[in-house]
Amino acid sequence: MHQIASTTHIEGHFESSAAVRDVVIGLSDGLTVPFALAAGLSGAVSSAHIIVLAGLAEIAAGSIAMGLGGYLAARGDAEHYASELAREQEEVVTRPDDEAEEIYEIFSQYQVPREAAAPVLAALQANHPAYVDFMMRFELGLEKPAPNRAHRSAITIAASYIAGGLVPLLPYMLVRAPYMRNGGDILISPLIQSTAAALNLSVLITLLALAFFGAIKGRLLGTGAFRSALQTTLIGGAAAAAAYSLARLLNAHT
Repeated sequence: MHQIASTTHIEGHFESSAAVRDVVIGLSDGLTVPFALAAGLSGAVSSAHIIVLAGLAEIAAGSIAMGLGGYLAARGDAEHYASELAREQEEVVTRPDDEAEEIYEIFSQYQVPREAAAPVLAALQANHPAYVDFMMRFELGLEKPAPNRAHRSAITIAASYIAGGLVPLLPYMLVRAPYMRNGGDILISPLIQSTAAALNLSVLITLLALAFFGAIKGRLLGTGAFRSALQTTLIGGAAAAAAYSLARLLNAHT
């Protein structure tokens, strides 16, 4: 007698889309905006200290603004859900016929006839919380927000922005003048001696970071690692190139 091996089917869907969205928002802006700012300033000033200070100020302001934006967006979603939930809870009681007709319309979208949907409707009507939840999901397309979603969103976006923003600034932080002896001989020659060298290194590591981040995002969201990496890199590189060119142009006419 042969035994039939049973295997458990595991769904491969990614379920942390909200958290990934926050990381994507924070990192993509964090890598792109300070990168473009530093590149633009490199075309106008030669002081790495000024570029670093301006970059850090932008990261601080940007992370606060982005985090606040994420918080307000998540709070808005939660308030909208609560408002619609209260309305739906009232309508399933005060307008049962209209709500029943909406159930039939939902099932008709999936080619389910009224006769087949009637027992499901009866079961939902006997379970008020399930009935309301079904209508919220399939009529309005609303999912219940996770507890403390607004705070987590704000922190995630702000932290991701800071992490991304420090990447293009790192080479400018390492700019140092050569250490000289009293006789004028170079004692220690640092790796990065000028903003031009810092800009080149910043471009390299930021484009690599954008490509790596885009690839990870594409793998997680199922949109293709190579396509996402290429798209993210091109957008970030174009923003920095535009800022650098504009700064050089304005500096040449002042």
